[in-house]
Amino acid sequence: MARNAQRAAGDDAPPVDPDAVRDAYRLHRARRRARIEQRRRSKRAGIRFWLVLVVLLALSVALGVTIWREVQQLFGL
Repeated sequence: MARNAQRAAGDDAPPVDPDAVRDAYRLHRARRRARIEQRRRSKRAGIRFWLVLVVLLALSVALGVTIWREVQQLFGL
């Protein structure tokens, strides 16, 4: 009797479409890849920001020192 009940419940289950399963896996893999790529892009953007900031700071210090030396030379400070 229990077997008949299980069989009856199993017969009502909708058929599984193998193409739909494959498409769902493909969709989730693409989402995972996009999420990982977004994290990589975000990290790279942060690194680029700090690198540009350090370069600009170094250039402004170098320019400031050069200007200071020229002012000292011109006015004999």
